Amino acid sequence: MKKSKRKTKIVGSLIAVIVVLAGLLGINNEEISKLANEIGLGNLINSESTEVANQNNITPVNGELQVYYIDVGQADSILIINKEDAMLIDAGNNEDGEDVVNFIKDKGITKLDYVVGTHPHEDHIGGLDDVINSDIEIENVLMPKIETTTKTFGDVVDAISNKGLTVKAPSKGDTFTLGDSNLEVMTDSILDEDNLNLSSITLRLQYGNNSFLFMGDSEEENEKTITWPKTDVLKVGHHGSSTSSSEEFLNEVKPSISIIMAGKGNSYGLPKEEIVERLENVGSKVYRTDENGTIEVTSDGNNINVITKK
Repeated sequence: MKKSKRKTKIVGSLIAVIVVLAGLLGINNEEISKLANEIGLGNLINSESTEVANQNNITPVNGELQVYYIDVGQADSILIINKEDAMLIDAGNNEDGEDVVNFIKDKGITKLDYVVGTHPHEDHIGGLDDVINSDIEIENVLMPKIETTTKTFGDVVDAISNKGLTVKAPSKGDTFTLGDSNLEVMTDSILDEDNLNLSSITLRLQYGNNSFLFMGDSEEENEKTITWPKTDVLKVGHHGSSTSSSEEFLNEVKPSISIIMAGKGNSYGLPKEEIVERLENVGSKVYRTDENGTIEVTSDGNNINVITKK
């Protein structure tokens, strides 16, 4: 066993030397692989060089990222805090607005750098007008470029207008910073008035070596539009409905932790058992707001901690 460990360390050192020298000499990946094959390390160099490359692209972090999956019943509301910056993704149903505002203020937040309405269903934007109309400062509002004739949507639009704000409809590839974290819009909204879920804004957050994916109510049609990077924490799409979280998608993302936001005893029967099993089959630990209440996930850039109230 000792010899095996020593051999592994030697091999690892050789790989590191190759990668560093290659970078200094301007050798490309194809040449690196050829060199590795010549010295018998071809089966190891690719994974090691990818790891080094990924580490070089990670922004250094200092402090703690906090992500709160707020228990708003059969609805979504997520608060993200890093340093002095904060983002709100959705705000529950109409009756949840005051509770969401109080939750934000209880965390000492007086300004939201970003307010995101993932798509114009009441269980996602219902409380946004309360948030916008409050004395919390709002810097940016993100919503997809699709409208409805509902009173809920109209109330949100009126609140945005009354506060002198404008709405940005993000596109795939758009990026934002929040403290030391970086966010990217993963897919374009599919604008289908018959299925507003498809317009959901999907966001991926990178904080040090940890990553979070927020899927709104996006469905399998959205999932098929890109190849997804592996991600540590997944906010499961559409409350654990069978229209989302396809096997192909989950096999790409392979989340270590999955959060399902659903109301206890909801009439839709969500989350679906097949989706919970599918998540567990890819090795994910599943948390649910209907069982665990508000879920807090923290990260120091390397380690993730989950805190539940129930």
